[in-house]
Amino acid sequence: MIPLAFSPEVADALAENRPIVALESTIITHGMPWPQNVETARLVEAEVRAHGAIPATIAVIAGQIHIGLISDQLEVLGQMKNVAKLSRADLAVCLSRGGNGATTVAATMIAARLAGIGVFATGGIGGVHRGAETSFDISADLHELAQTPVTVVAAGAKAILDLDKTFEVLESLGVPVIAFGQDEIPAFWSRTSGIKAPLRMDDPAAIAAAQRMRTAIGLPGGQLVCNPIPAADEIPGATLAPFIAQALTEAEARQISAKAVTPFLLQRLFELTGGQSLKANIALVLNNARLAARIAAA
Repeated sequence: MIPLAFSPEVADALAENRPIVALESTIITHGMPWPQNVETARLVEAEVRAHGAIPATIAVIAGQIHIGLISDQLEVLGQMKNVAKLSRADLAVCLSRGGNGATTVAATMIAARLAGIGVFATGGIGGVHRGAETSFDISADLHELAQTPVTVVAAGAKAILDLDKTFEVLESLGVPVIAFGQDEIPAFWSRTSGIKAPLRMDDPAAIAAAQRMRTAIGLPGGQLVCNPIPAADEIPGATLAPFIAQALTEAEARQISAKAVTPFLLQRLFELTGGQSLKANIALVLNNARLAARIAAA
């Protein structure tokens, strides 16, 4: 039996066939410090509701996949220590051991599919890490997009990654990469990456229709919708580049690897930008929640 637990709000929405947007939980446990993590989670949920859908924040608590968290659970998760960062490889082990874990993009997609939720909003996806030609550090998010039928709304891939290689892998895997409202793929904190988008769509209903058509013709996998951060909130790539380079050098010097890399880099960029990266992160997540709600409603 699959250990799924639904919040009352999500259970009612599923029963009434109302639009739902899945939300990940690693942004709470590994992406932002307390108390901004829980404050942001609540803001994102409120943004989803304000645009016509029901939010379903997903996490593993005591061996159960929770689809939707009530307020007290958000508070506890936001302050919990040593929370596992769950992806496809370790989700089942955590569940079988009765453990606690936050879901990455890949694990959130799996849980959303199990719950019957077809749209998911996040900040940015994982991808090919810089230096992957020697480390082979490539996120499971990319393969999940190729096999799990969930539309993922993100501000592109995280800018700390090798973006060219990330989108080459997605192309090889047959994942539709859709830029929303512009011809270029955004770069997380920045609106532009220099990479031309393979697909452009300007209408949430058209994005929803494309996912329905994938299902109808038997194509596996989901879609990646790359939604640029609002212009007023972006940090230009040229401003970020030296900070990213410094953070990467420090990570290599400290021999930080695997799942610890992204949280370390995000924390160092928060420090190096004087908190500006966190403000931009919150703005882009809220923006993605709005678009995901509109897609789910369609």
